[in-house]
Amino acid sequence: MIKIGITGQAGFVGTHLFNTLGLYPDEFERVTFHKDYFSNATLLNEFVTQCDVIVHLAAMNRHNDPQVIYDTNIELAKKLVNALEYTQSKAHIVFSSSTQEERDNEYGKSKKAGRELLYNWSQQSGGKFTGLIIPNVFGPFGHPNYNSVIATFCHKLTHHETPTIAVDGELKLIYIGELVEVILSEIRSANSQAEVKVPFSATAKVSEILSLLEKYKSEYQEKGIIPKIDSSFELNLFNTFRCYMNIANHFPVSFVKHTDDRGSFVEIIRLGVGGQVSFSTTVPGITRGNHYHTRKIERFAVIKGKALIQLRRIGTDEVLDFYLDGDAPSYVDMPIWYTHNIKNIGDEVLYTNFWINEFYDPNDPDTYFENV
Repeated sequence: MIKIGITGQAGFVGTHLFNTLGLYPDEFERVTFHKDYFSNATLLNEFVTQCDVIVHLAAMNRHNDPQVIYDTNIELAKKLVNALEYTQSKAHIVFSSSTQEERDNEYGKSKKAGRELLYNWSQQSGGKFTGLIIPNVFGPFGHPNYNSVIATFCHKLTHHETPTIAVDGELKLIYIGELVEVILSEIRSANSQAEVKVPFSATAKVSEILSLLEKYKSEYQEKGIIPKIDSSFELNLFNTFRCYMNIANHFPVSFVKHTDDRGSFVEIIRLGVGGQVSFSTTVPGITRGNHYHTRKIERFAVIKGKALIQLRRIGTDEVLDFYLDGDAPSYVDMPIWYTHNIKNIGDEVLYTNFWINEFYDPNDPDTYFENV
């Protein structure tokens, strides 16, 4: 069992890494970190002594005064080095740096200097060190106007604001899930490397990204259409976009019900992708689900009976309740990293239509069980 602590655990990358480690309970043990540990040497020392691996993500990305960014990030690295030295730790330090190292700015300079400080500690102490040079990272739950331009665009579009392009440059990108897999690979290999250049998985101009996101807003948010997706990058971008929507206010979405003397007709879904469609019957009082996905797109459509659909984002406590009734057919889509269930709360059999964007593969189900 490898005991892993993450400085910056509550941040964008830290949250995804912490949650993903939880998918491997037989391999990794998570050591909880709080940001106030950096203000208390005793707590920081206690944290360090518990860890076989420390992933150092804590850093300041933006501030009006660039010198504050530099000073803050260097201070964090020095405090971690002091704790490692005081406890005589032999931990494996995985350091998150940035391709900004190549640029003449205080953030990039601070990341390079911090990486060198921790590498020098490893050389003198016999510990291990891996310095990751990371390209632009995007994904769900990043902070707008802070983590990435994609986070900013997604937030603005889903909240009826108008994004603007300052510089239409070409970005080298990596999805947060891909970055987490790189970090896990480095932890498992336990190799020491002063500098590991993490490869980007996609390139796109800022204007191209904005055009795709505008399509997702028009087709998905406004019309409920699952858009055409041509690559893993576009799937990751679409899943990122979905997580910025105000889910509590958006769902459930009512279908258009066409009725005549023969009965009724309801169109369930329009898609630009394939996938798998299924339906279920559920007897009164029974709950299905209580699981989540990390990549799949999924739609639940109630066509007969009464249902309660519940969602909760992993790592949070807020539960969203959606009540659906087959007399007014409607649907709820499941964002990634939200555990979800559906319960028959009526007196008759519940009929539900399910669509998911990929065929079920028992060897790679992307289904993780956790009660809502």
